Amino acid sequence: MTRLAQTAGLTDTQGEIVSAVREFVDKAIIPQAQELEHSDTYPTAIVEQMKEMGLFGLTIPEEYGGIGESLLTYALCVEEIARGWMSVSGVINTHFIVAHMIANHGTPEQKAHYLPRMATGELRGAFSMSEPELGSDVAAIRTKAARAADGNYVIDGQKMWLTNGGSSTLVAVLVRTEEGAAKPHDNLTAFLIEKPAGFGEVLPGLTIPGKLEKMGYKGIDTTEMVFDGYRAAADTILGGDPGRGFRQMMDGVEVGRVNVAARACGIAQRAFELGVKYAKARETFGSPIAEHQAIAFRIAEMATKVEAAHLMMVNAARLKDSGERNDVAAGMAKYLASEFCSEVTQDSFRIHGGYGYSKEYEIERLMREAPFLLIGEGTSDIQKQIISRGLLRSYN
Repeated sequence: MTRLAQTAGLTDTQGEIVSAVREFVDKAIIPQAQELEHSDTYPTAIVEQMKEMGLFGLTIPEEYGGIGESLLTYALCVEEIARGWMSVSGVINTHFIVAHMIANHGTPEQKAHYLPRMATGELRGAFSMSEPELGSDVAAIRTKAARAADGNYVIDGQKMWLTNGGSSTLVAVLVRTEEGAAKPHDNLTAFLIEKPAGFGEVLPGLTIPGKLEKMGYKGIDTTEMVFDGYRAAADTILGGDPGRGFRQMMDGVEVGRVNVAARACGIAQRAFELGVKYAKARETFGSPIAEHQAIAFRIAEMATKVEAAHLMMVNAARLKDSGERNDVAAGMAKYLASEFCSEVTQDSFRIHGGYGYSKEYEIERLMREAPFLLIGEGTSDIQKQIISRGLLRSYN
């Protein structure tokens, strides 16, 4: 693949950033990914290098110590990182979403307090909506924050599927507050909870039980978050006013869907690269299998899917950067990229034959990672619902 589409229309600065990340991935991530993933080891050294590169502050405004780059630049960097190892992209995904939410919805005091430390990676973000009995129905959240006599809040409940739950030090948590609004989602509030990294009772009334075991997406910690009388100050409500959390979180999820699409593009690109490399090296009946029509046609289909997903992801990012509504475009990008990623990865696996089932080959890891993208930031069916509702708004 020429990968020309990835740099088309970028400024010199954007192109340099993406190229630097690609070089970093080839030198620092890909050589270590297999060993770290198989041992389920957090990529501490890689994270420290990303801090030095300024990647944690890539989209944070310059006035707060960040680089101030666009969602498109960020998405292209995520695509490169996921090409190396999806778990590393997960380390900065939730961080980016929380930084975006604070930059766009936070009070001036919250921006000044959190963003400079987030830009350096000193403060690392995670966000939490899901609960053990809660699927896609976010408005049905049960975790509650009750106002205390002193004007602050007491939070009780349990959150689930918290990416970076142990390693993060700032979590945006969506909980129910009794605002008396007729619509359930108008009674939801986002709190910014600063905590130490680690597991166990990290703060009075707040416990991070431990890592959840997963089929793939290893190395990064996925956890629960249990509140039992945790006291949260009123000034930790994102934006200062209760009842606005649902819209704030949905804004974060919207850019998160572009991020998931970018990750899917990265994995698909890597699966394609591995498939082509193996097809050119493996010989049957006296010639490389890449020359057999069945394999050659499969490679052509894979390449087309990789390019199509990438271009749709870029379009969604550009729309968001322009200030236009991009819920439909982001939903389409996430849906198409995650489905194509799964298909391309399976095709590469089939090209590898029996060797693809061996843990010695990288494609085995990608086969376990790709399914997560069909679920993360909303399933394909949820994306179809978002897309259809948006289209029905536009057509009379």
